[in-house]
This record gives sequence, structure tokens and C-alpha cells, in this order.
Amino acid sequence: MNPELLLRLGSFLAVLVVMGVAETLLPRRPLSSGKARRWFANLSVSFLSAGLARLAAPLVPAALAAYCAANHIGLLNLVPTPPAIAWLVSLAALDLLIYGQHVAFHHYRPLWRVHRMHHADLDIDASTGVRFHPIEIVLSLFLKLAAVFLLGPPPGAVILFEVLLNGCALFNHANLRLPLDADRKLRLFLVTPDMHRVHHSTDMREANRNFGFTVPFWDRLFGTYKDQPDLGHDRMRIGLNIFRDPQYGGLLNMLTIPFR
Repeated sequence: MNPELLLRLGSFLAVLVVMGVAETLLPRRPLSSGKARRWFANLSVSFLSAGLARLAAPLVPAALAAYCAANHIGLLNLVPTPPAIAWLVSLAALDLLIYGQHVAFHHYRPLWRVHRMHHADLDIDASTGVRFHPIEIVLSLFLKLAAVFLLGPPPGAVILFEVLLNGCALFNHANLRLPLDADRKLRLFLVTPDMHRVHHSTDMREANRNFGFTVPFWDRLFGTYKDQPDLGHDRMRIGLNIFRDPQYGGLLNMLTIPFR
């Protein structure tokens, strides 16, 4: 296991445990189904997706970034750039890329059919933050590889971005009750659980809002920000109306959602 993978896996497991404990002690909403079955299915599909992504691509983004740096490939390796600026530009560009990818997966029907598996979860908690179909994970990987090849970001910035993205996805999907004042201040620079929960509403007018995973700036800039769900967090309905049957909470049926 190389250091990059060890760092990413270690940080992922640490945040997952912290969020799991926090949302158990301070839940925002009562769960409608058993937690054990959902966590088993959601984490299983996450590890399956990660394994298939490793098989699909010979390089991870950080390794490609190191190759590009050594061979002067990519914009930031061709144009003299102070290291601090290169890191900031890289983090911002990669985060904007993920925002744009998320919007595309909602608005382009073939991609939406794949992304539906993420939204079909009838509850939302930290495990939902890793519930993505293997097809989506592989497509996202190739998109990031293309961006790294064109931009030429520092390898360390790519690793930091991956760690932040995974950690923030676990945090903003958590069923965690934050004090309202803390949420209001925190969401000025970070996507909070209350902000992202709006995105998981069965009302598609709300599900097509709050696409950001890490920072709220892109939603505010491009007009996709919604402050609160119309029915409030306690009364809003989570999931997709066409996938209410509990069978879709099982691993095998989850994987068939894009083809139904």
C-alpha cells in the first residue's frame, strides 16, 4: 500500500468513524430504516467502486500529477507559477470540476440514470456520502485524470483535494444536528449537512440545488444555492419517489438502478 493510498484510506476511515459517532449522539432526523443494513450496502458499493476504478485506470490522479510535473506537462508546469498560487488554483479548479460534473449528472439523462443510485437512499447520513455507482466513480476518475493532464497541478495539491473531497462528502451527508448559528456561519465557507440535505429532497426543484461537496461558492456564483427546504428539515422527504421499495436498499438491487 503506497503512502498516498494509505493517507487517503486512513483519513477516510477516521472521518467516517467520527461522523458515525457524532450523528448517533446528535441526530438531525430520525432514520426511517435500520442503520446496519444501509451502512453495509453503502460501504460495500463504495469499496466495490474503488476496486473497479483501480482496475480501470493504470494511474491515480496524484501519480499522473507527479508524471506531468517530471515531464513538464500541463498548464501549471509550462507557465512559471509560485507554489502557493499553483496549489490554490489547483484546489479551486478541481473543486469546480466536481461541481460541474455533479450538475451534468443531474441534467444529462444517461448520467442521471447512473447518479440516481446515490439519491435513491431513503435516509441520508454519513454512509450516503460514499454511495455512488461504480460507473459514476470510474467516469469521475477519468474526468479527473483528464483535468490533471491538462492543468498539471502539484501532486500534493491533488492528494489534499482528494482527502478534502472524501472528508467533506462524509461530513455534509451526515445526519448531524449542528446549532443553527454555527451552521449559518460555517456554510459561508463550507458545505454543511443542513445545506446539502436540501439536495436529497424528493422535490426535484430542491434536488437540483446545492451541488457543491466542499465549498458553497460555486452554488452561490452559478445560482444553484437554496438556503433551506420548503417543508423544513424535519418534514422534508428524502430519496426518489420512484425507488421507495426497500428492496433497492440491498447491494445487488442498488447496482441495477441505472438499468431500470
